[in-house]
Amino acid sequence: RTRNQARQDVFDYIECFYNPTRRHSTLGYLSPMDFEKQAHVA
Repeated sequence: RTRNQARQDVFDYIECFYNPTRRHSTLGYLSPMDFEKQAHVA
C-alpha cells in the first residue's frame, strides 16, 4: 500500500464513519445522523 492509499483510507474512515456517528455537544450529544432524523420527525 502506498502512503496516498493510507491517507485516503484514514480520510474515508473519519468522514464516512466516525464523524457521522460520533456524538457532538453542540447537537445535544446526538450524532449528526440522529440529529437529522430527529429534525425530520419534528
